[in-house]
Amino acid sequence: MRKLTCMIDLHLHLDGAISMESARQLAKLQDIPIPETDEALNALLTVSPDCKDLNEFLEKFAFPCSLLQTREGLENAAFNLCTELIAQGVMYAEIRFAPQKSCDRKLTQREAIVAVLAGVKRSGLPCGLILCCMRDANNQAENRETVELCGEYLGKGVCALDLAGAEALFPTADFEDLFVEARRRGIPFTIHAGEADGPKSVQCALDFGAVRIGHGVRAAEDESLMERLAAEKIPLELCPTSNLNTAIYADLSGFPLRKFMERGILVTVNTDDPSIEGTTIAREYELLIRQFGLSGDEVRQLLRNSVEASFAPDALKEKMREKIEAEFAE
Repeated sequence: MRKLTCMIDLHLHLDGAISMESARQLAKLQDIPIPETDEALNALLTVSPDCKDLNEFLEKFAFPCSLLQTREGLENAAFNLCTELIAQGVMYAEIRFAPQKSCDRKLTQREAIVAVLAGVKRSGLPCGLILCCMRDANNQAENRETVELCGEYLGKGVCALDLAGAEALFPTADFEDLFVEARRRGIPFTIHAGEADGPKSVQCALDFGAVRIGHGVRAAEDESLMERLAAEKIPLELCPTSNLNTAIYADLSGFPLRKFMERGILVTVNTDDPSIEGTTIAREYELLIRQFGLSGDEVRQLLRNSVEASFAPDALKEKMREKIEAEFAE
């Protein structure tokens, strides 16, 4: 199997991608006490093998979020992640985070966004920032502010809007007003859908105007929905290990990669939360190549799909296409 050196990650949460080395640095920088042993720290950062569902998985974000409550913490976390991605062979990433989750120590959402953008810029990695609204019962004002700031910073490092969180507890349908406003402001958006909730969540996201779907694997349960995804060329941001950790699938034999590919759906491969899951984008490709016997041409097509699905500028997309073709011409 060839070693990939020009990968793309379109579904990557900042708070789910704090490596052990980064966590130690961020804790020292902000005078936050953390466990001394790697074993104890890893237990805080990584989900247990017996995780039973998405809700339990989401509990793992409490500790890394505590490291993202200052300008210094956010900027350095973004810088560390981007430099780690470069070392892994990632040529472009779209990093997402919820600025409202970094306001526990009086930071504003705007300040949080500016800090992450500064860290990304300092790293030199071509990257877009996706701002997440959150599924919750009492954060309507915070979500509206996120939408407003997304519009303000769109094209200035920010590339899109998202909705994340406990999908089964807070259904996609409850958040229509956010995406009406996003469309009014000309903000492209992806929505986490069809992960903990079923096909109806994906259908709802499409009806809102989502141009990509985060996860979307439950669409495999509905033939007409798969036809719509293919016809409208809506990319799915697949995250295999994440779906195993949240117990959507017991193993990869049930993962619908082949089903989606055979139906002409634009699928992409991503990590979601690499530190929490103990994975990398290269490992995600390796898992799928082994499980589904992907050919070199199929892997190249998956990489091409990520280019086309990205919110990157056209000139950058062309450069990424050239890199992929050069790698597979060797």
